[in-house]
Amino acid sequence: MLRILGVNLPEEKRIEIALTYIKGVGLHRSRKILSALEISPDKRGKEITSEEVGKIQKFIEGNYKVEGELNRVIMMNIKRLKEINCYRGSRHAKGLPSRGQRTKTNSRTVRGNIRRTAGSGKRKVEKT
Repeated sequence: MLRILGVNLPEEKRIEIALTYIKGVGLHRSRKILSALEISPDKRGKEITSEEVGKIQKFIEGNYKVEGELNRVIMMNIKRLKEINCYRGSRHAKGLPSRGQRTKTNSRTVRGNIRRTAGSGKRKVEKT
């Protein structure tokens, strides 16, 4: 099992794709890391040696914010927006989209799948 920075990487995929399983490392950054360390991006996860794993881990830790540290930075930024009472901070606090999307429809992913419709407005009369 290939494990870098506390993340299990798939052994059957190419290493440039497998590195994208780490939060904060996309395909472009993955390619930059491998080219800087002179590791072939065509290698599979199972073909990577423990020495190369150590080099990759050391390089990522030294140069990029990933996983827990990245999450902490993002949470601090959101907390700062809430504290200064800006519009984006208030949207985060209310659990609504903060980047200008419409909310009449299509905001299910932020609000959760809550259907707040009134229905017909007519009360159902119980039959006796």
